[in-house]
Amino acid sequence: MKSKILLVTQYFWPESFIINDIVRNLVELGHEVVVATGKPNYPDGKIFDGYRAWGGQREVYLGNVEVLRVPLWPRGQGGAKNLVINYLSFVLSGLIFFPWLLRKREFDAVLVFAPSPVIQAIPAIFLKWLKRAKLVLWVQDLWPESLLATGFVRKPYLLKVVGWVVKGVYQCCDTVLVQSRAFIDPVARYTDRSKIVYYPNSIDARPQKASMPIPQGLREILDRHFCIVFAGNLGTAQALDTLVQAAMQLRDDPDIRLVLVGSGSRLDWLKSQKQAHRLDNLILPGRFQVEAMPQIYERASALLISLNDDEIFAQTIPSKTQAYLAAGRPIIACMNGEGARLVCEARAGFASPAEKVLPLVENILAMKALGGVEREAMGKSGREYFESHFEMRRQVQVLVELLAKKSTGGVR
Repeated sequence: MKSKILLVTQYFWPESFIINDIVRNLVELGHEVVVATGKPNYPDGKIFDGYRAWGGQREVYLGNVEVLRVPLWPRGQGGAKNLVINYLSFVLSGLIFFPWLLRKREFDAVLVFAPSPVIQAIPAIFLKWLKRAKLVLWVQDLWPESLLATGFVRKPYLLKVVGWVVKGVYQCCDTVLVQSRAFIDPVARYTDRSKIVYYPNSIDARPQKASMPIPQGLREILDRHFCIVFAGNLGTAQALDTLVQAAMQLRDDPDIRLVLVGSGSRLDWLKSQKQAHRLDNLILPGRFQVEAMPQIYERASALLISLNDDEIFAQTIPSKTQAYLAAGRPIIACMNGEGARLVCEARAGFASPAEKVLPLVENILAMKALGGVEREAMGKSGREYFESHFEMRRQVQVLVELLAKKSTGGVR
C-alpha cells in the first residue's frame, strides 16, 4: 500500500542530511512525499545562492517531490542569540505558512526529521491535528541535554523550561523514533516508553550516477600522504581542540596529514590555529558537495570521528559513522559510548576516549603502522557491518511500516 507522507524538517536538500536519501528511497518505493522546510543555510549560516530568507518558495526535488519553503532567519556564525532566532523563525513561519500552503492536501502520516531543534516539531503538531494524520518524530539530538552540552543554555531554570517544552512535543507525537539505543532512557523521561522505537541512521551507499571531481591539490595530498580524513560540521561539538593538539603532536612525521573536510562555526578558529602554530599537516580544504565525498573517502588512509567528552555525546551515534562504515575505509574514533562501541563491534578500526590527545595520536600511528592488507580488512569488516545493520533500502521499508502502524507496541 502506497502512503502519502508529509515530511517536516528545518533542514533539507541542498543541505547535506541523510533525510535527502530517505526521501529519494521513499519515492523510489512508490510513496508520495511532500517536504515542508526552511531556507537552506546550514552549516555556513548564510542563505544558499538561489534562495532568499524572506517569503515562501516552492520547488521540486528529484522531479516529483514538492518542496515548500518558509521564511527563515539564517543561523549566521552561531552563538546562542542567532540560533534562538533561527529556531524560532522556523517554528513561527511554519505555524503561519504551512497550513495555507498545504490546504486541501491529505496525508497518511507526518514525519519530523529532528536534529536540533526539537521545537521544529511544533508546526507538525498543528498539521497533525489539521490533517488528522499520524505524527512520527525522529529524534537526532537529545533536548535539553544537547543545549547544556554545547553551552548554549546553562541556567537550570531555562533548562527546566525547555524540558517542559520537550515533554509537550513528545506527548503530542504518536511514535518517537530514536537514532541510538542509548537515547531510549533519556527520551523515556519525557514520554511513554511504549511510544519509543529504535530506528538508526543510515545513508544510501549505492554508487552515485554522477560523481563530482575534487580539486587537484586535494587529490594530490590524499594520494601522496597518509591522510586521516574528518568529514562534516566543524562546530562546537566535534572536539576540534583535540584534533589541533593531535596535529601538533604529529607535526614531525612528514607523511601524516589531518584533513578536515567541511565548514562550520569553528572553521575560522581552525584556520587561525593552523597559522599560529604553523601546522602544515593540518589541511582545511572546505566543504564539498555530497557527490564529491566518495572520491575523498576512497583516497583516505583512514576516516576520523571526534566528539566532546560529554554524556550526551556518549549516547549519540553521529550519522557520519554509518557513512564511514559504508565507505569501506578503516575508522579512528575519538569519542565515548555508543559510537566508539559500534566501531569496535564492527571491527572497523580503533577507538580512544573523547578529548584525549595522546591516545588519539597513538591510534593514528598504530593505524599507519598496519599493513595495507590489515587496513583493507578493517574497511571490509565495517562495510559488511553496515550492510547487516544500516542498509538504507531495508531501513526505509521499516520506516514505512512504522508510519503505517497504528501503535508501536513498545521499544524495539
